[in-house]
Amino acid sequence: MSIEFKTTSEPTIKDVTVHPLVLLSAADHYHRVARGTRKRAVGVLLGTVQRGRVDALNSFAVPFEEDSKNPSVFYLDHNYLENMFLMFRKINAKERIVGFYSTGPQIRANDLRIYDIVQKFSPAGAPPAIFCIIDVRPDRQSIPTTAYCVVEELGQQGGVEKAFAHVPSLIGAIEAEEVGVEHLLREINDPTISTVASLIKAKMAGLSTLKENLLEMKNYLEECAAGEKKVNHDILANAQTILNLLPNLNVEELVRSMLIKTNDMYMVIYLSALIRSVIALHDLVNNKIRYMEDEQTTDMKGEEKKEEETPKPKIIETTSTVKEEK
Repeated sequence: MSIEFKTTSEPTIKDVTVHPLVLLSAADHYHRVARGTRKRAVGVLLGTVQRGRVDALNSFAVPFEEDSKNPSVFYLDHNYLENMFLMFRKINAKERIVGFYSTGPQIRANDLRIYDIVQKFSPAGAPPAIFCIIDVRPDRQSIPTTAYCVVEELGQQGGVEKAFAHVPSLIGAIEAEEVGVEHLLREINDPTISTVASLIKAKMAGLSTLKENLLEMKNYLEECAAGEKKVNHDILANAQTILNLLPNLNVEELVRSMLIKTNDMYMVIYLSALIRSVIALHDLVNNKIRYMEDEQTTDMKGEEKKEEETPKPKIIETTSTVKEEK
């Protein structure tokens, strides 16, 4: 028998915007504390909330330990959290605690208890704290953040229980952060990878993400049809909108136009790669010729210098001295 829940409180958070500084801090925290282990890193998010939109501008790490065998046992340093927040408050008084992050990559049993601790440091009357999972795995192709907020749900026994509800998450940056990220990407850019290859790689990453999302939608619809999950009408409306936006590929004119457009794009890519290869080969030949000319010039200068430095032999006249002796 499946348990049906009724939501008694709607989430007041519309979306969560995570800034690059938070991503860098969380990745550094994970590599310092939990790299190569099954542990996770937990920290506090600082930022602002305006009209239900959360901006996570900064963060700091918090000492955290949990027992892998007993999920109910964990340790979070309250004093460290309070002292760090007071120091950050002296630097920027506008930033306040808006939630906490975890390197997950999934929700765990202790997260609701961590939420209760972090919520104590939120000011009175402020929206509830958000929970953000930051996935630091390098093989992840989609956006590395997943945001949740806490809502109250009514269970089968009639009691009110807290649960995490998904909230849309974004990656945003102010102008100064965009400049810093651009300089950082320049340092890690691989010059051996061509622009065409990077574009194709980005297309493949987008298609793989689309495949994952479609599989997730398929599994959700199958579970709803089997009665394992409750039906969410908002999700069904979005799925119907996506299906309505799909083009009708049975029209011959549309198929022909798509094929022509694809062939034109591939022709441009092919010609660009061919021209780039010819130019690279031409530069290589010119470089080789220039190198040989410089080498010949250097050898000629070396030979002339040796001839100038070589001393000429002195001719000694012995006949006059012999006659004088006689």
